Order: sequence, then C-alpha cells, then structure tokens
Amino acid sequence: MKQSELLATGSLAAVFAMRLLGLFMIYPVFAGYARHLHGATPMLIGLALGAYGLTQGLLQIPFGLLSDRIGRKPMIAIGLVFFGIGSVVAALSTSIGGVLLGRVLQGTGAIGSVILAFVADLTREEVRTRAMAIVGMTIGFSFVAAIVIGPLLASIIGVSGIFWLTAVLALVGIAITFGLVPTPARIARHRDAEAVPALFRRVLSDGELLRLDFAIFALHVILTASFLAVPGLLATSLHLTQRTDWFVYLPVLLVSVALMVPAIIVAEKGGRMKEVFIAAIALLTVSLLALTLAGGTGAVVVAALLGFFTAFNIMEAMLPSLVTKIAPAGAKGTATGIYSSAQFMGIFVGGAGGGLAFVMAGTRGVFGLAVLFALIWLAIASTMRRPGRYSSHLVHLTKIDRQEVSGLEARLRAAPGVIEAVVAPDEAVAYLKIDKARFDADAVAGIVGG
Repeated sequence: MKQSELLATGSLAAVFAMRLLGLFMIYPVFAGYARHLHGATPMLIGLALGAYGLTQGLLQIPFGLLSDRIGRKPMIAIGLVFFGIGSVVAALSTSIGGVLLGRVLQGTGAIGSVILAFVADLTREEVRTRAMAIVGMTIGFSFVAAIVIGPLLASIIGVSGIFWLTAVLALVGIAITFGLVPTPARIARHRDAEAVPALFRRVLSDGELLRLDFAIFALHVILTASFLAVPGLLATSLHLTQRTDWFVYLPVLLVSVALMVPAIIVAEKGGRMKEVFIAAIALLTVSLLALTLAGGTGAVVVAALLGFFTAFNIMEAMLPSLVTKIAPAGAKGTATGIYSSAQFMGIFVGGAGGGLAFVMAGTRGVFGLAVLFALIWLAIASTMRRPGRYSSHLVHLTKIDRQEVSGLEARLRAAPGVIEAVVAPDEAVAYLKIDKARFDADAVAGIVGG
C-alpha cells in the first residue's frame, strides 16, 4: 500500500473506532446503571440498550447512498453530529425515557457504510481487500477494548461520564475526518464496497447469503440480550460489582482471542469453514446453557463466558469472510450492506426481546431466549453448503463498448479459474469471483486487452 493509502485507511479506521468504542463501552455496565433511572423497568432497560440498533439498521444503506450524492465527509460529519447529540441527551437524562431517546439518536449516526465506501474511493483495487481487512481488525479490537475499558471507566466517571466521553469521541472523529482523511479526486460507486439498489433482489434471493444474514442477526440478538443478565450473574456468583467486572472480562477476552486464532487458521487455511462454523455455534449454545444453569458457581460462569466470547470472536472473524466468498461477483458491497443491517436489527431485537424475557422469567429467561436463538441458528447452519475457496478479483478495462458487455462477461467466465464475471462499464472494471488455484491472470489480461 502507498503511504497515502495507509494514511487514508488508518484515519478512517480511527473514525470507525471512535464511534464503536462509545457504543460498546456501555454494554457491560448499562443494565446496572439503568436500574436506578426514573421509570426504569427491565423491558425499558433492554429496549434502551438495543434501541440504537433499530436506527442503525434502517439508516445504514441510505447513508451510504446519500454519500454518493453529497459527499463522504459531509455524511460522516452529519452522522457523528447526531451520534454526539444522542450521547449528550443520554448523559443528561435521569429517566429511562431520556436515555432511550439518546440511544435512538446515537443510532442515526449510521456512518459505517459511508466509511467503507470512502476507503474504496481512496485505495486502488489491488490493495482494497487489505484496506478493508485493516478496518475489520479495528472493529474487532474496538469491541474487545470497549468491553474491558467500560467497567473500568464507569468506576471512575460513571456511566453518564461514558456518554459524555462518547460525545467527545464523536468530535474527535469529525476532526480526524477533516484533518487527516484525504479528499478523493472523485466519488465513485464501488460495487465491491457499497450497496447497489438494483442488486437487492438478487442478493435477498440467495439462500446462502440469507443464512449468513440470519447468523449475524442471531449472534447480536444473543450478545445484546446476554449483557442484560451477565452483570447480575457476576455479582451473585463472584461477588463482583460494576467497578470490578473487568477483572473477569480482561483475562476472558484475551484468552478467547488467543483461542480464536487457531480456529480461524483451521477454517481458512485448512478448508474447514463449515466445520469450524458449526462447532462455534455449538460452543456458543453449550456456553449459554451453562450460564443458564450456573447458579452461584463462579468457576462455571467464568468457563462459560470464555466459551461464549471465543465462539463470538470466531464468528465475528468468519462471517464477513463467508459473505465475501459467497456473494455474487459485483454484489459484495450490496451483500455486506444487507448483512450489516441484519446485525444492527439483531442488536435491537436482542435488547427488546431480552428485556421482555427478563420481565417474564428473570435471568434464566434471558439466557433461555439466547439458547432458543442459538438452537434455531444451529439448525439453519447445518444445512449450509460448504463454501468454495473463492476470492474477489478486479480487472481494469480500457476499452468499454456497452454493446459488447454480455459477450465480454461470457469470455471472462470461460477463462481458467473464473467462477463468475460482471462487467461494470460506469466503473471501467470487471468484477470476478475466482478460484486462485486455477486462475490464469494472463488469460484474463488477454481477453480484456483484446
């Protein structure tokens, strides 16, 4: 990668991190904090925790499409302003209704799709996958850091202080956007990085992609609902408080990340994606059952949390890779956009459903709901096809005759190792899905050059 591409990717990843840290830091401390707010009920606490997912899920794709028209930086700034306003509203509120409103406003800052499109604007096609991987790693690191830092910060500045800090992080994100992120020579539509409305029907009719959409939906239903019950379980089993929960989260998350690495290597390098995928769901299910039945046994709770976060981290690493492998050529951005919307809707359903389950059956009801989603997910995943070991490849086109697009696509599909080919005349590129073991780059170059 060129220095300018590294700067662009790193600074945009930092903007992503500013927002994600603010969102995730409250996860492990919110349930205990919200109980003391005026008008709080378990149902409203769950709704407030997951509320930002609703507006995120609804606005993620529209924000990306709007950024094609009015610019990436203005849309990022608008999103972060709304995110910051929501954070201030939540920080100032003494009632659960006020915090709920703040969380809804936080969710209107749906800039994830804009950032990914911006990365595509500022990187060459041949290094874009690496740039997206850097952003993906930033997301994973932000989650792990936030879960550990949240309880520690709450013990110093309180949860309202975390909301104030989140507002400050939004301002930092705006400063990075205008101070460090380069301005692209032009804004273009990138099918590999953003949603294309014309492709929605094709993507939504793909059964394998729908399985993955349900997977990320169920994973975040389970995560959000579980954080309504885990802090109370830590208090009863290990006598921890909101100030000391990080004593458990820190080692558990570090070990879970270490355990994730060999699992991903086996999945990617060993060609065992389906086996590792199903094993992770099974581990998640067993961990949730253990949390349901743990009672006051601290060792069981810690072991179950280790299994839970190991499975979660494996899934967070595997699912984007699977979407990329399975998405039709030229539709990766659309598939990823729908997948991201499903993730945020899972956060909303997890919060609202977890709150309702707590009202009906307490902590066991919350974990029971999570187990139910895990079992449904396991049944759906068991019927998935074994994913091919495919990757995306972009080819620049110098001569584009719109009358010959279908013919060029047919010739490209006939090249060795090419599984699918879609020519995008407006972008002057051809999107290929390839089998690297058989791919003949020279043959493709000859077709395009001819």
